[in-house]
Amino acid sequence: MKPSLSTPLRVAAAQSPSAPGDVARNVQTHLAFVRTAVHERVLVLVFPELSLTGYEPNLLAANVLSADHPALAPLRQSAQQHGITLVVGAPAAPVVAGALPAIGAWVLGADGSVALYRKRHLHPSEERFASAGTDDAQVLLLAGEPTALAVCADITHPEHAMAASNAGAALYAAGVLISEKAYGAESALLQGYARDHDMAVLVANYSGPSGGYVSAGRSAFWAPGGHCVAAAPGDSPSLVWAARGDSGWTGGVVELVG
Repeated sequence: MKPSLSTPLRVAAAQSPSAPGDVARNVQTHLAFVRTAVHERVLVLVFPELSLTGYEPNLLAANVLSADHPALAPLRQSAQQHGITLVVGAPAAPVVAGALPAIGAWVLGADGSVALYRKRHLHPSEERFASAGTDDAQVLLLAGEPTALAVCADITHPEHAMAASNAGAALYAAGVLISEKAYGAESALLQGYARDHDMAVLVANYSGPSGGYVSAGRSAFWAPGGHCVAAAPGDSPSLVWAARGDSGWTGGVVELVG
């Protein structure tokens, strides 16, 4: 059974920039977003695809992380300290040993746990650098909410969202890099998933360029039924948050400076 409308929840998308291959610098950027999210009382914070490395497919093999990797330690500590669950993007070991790395969404729990979702659907250009995950849907309880994770190209496959809904997801949370050219079509798909599957949809897009692509920004949240509750107006560094309470969903955008 999906949570009722009155079950309190606050989630957010981190529309963050990434320095190419500079994981240590990107961790500090992530921590700045965490601080803002904590101020907004957010319980689940989702970052863009490969947020810790930037969208740099040729750097995947050199930056494969594990659950106990030192690079994740400051983020894991911050998640526990502030009682917030973080979903961050970074390369991960493949499903099959010896295969190319996976494009991972690392879930760093408020309780100290770590989980991993591997991008299920790759762009053709990524197949030289990465191997696909094998889970058609992976639903985790994040702050008590049954949440299905998606990474970028996953959202262009309607069967992915359908599998998430069929597995009981109440929230479909995607870390992406969507360009201006693709944004119209892909945001329409996301809104359609919220409408057709009656589940909330959160998308965290990049701030600024990465990997030769110029992000459209405009990270957003759609309530079940398809209403857009909050969306960033452009691609500047921003926190897009949404809260569920007795009167339904509300949301807003906090721009980060400095």
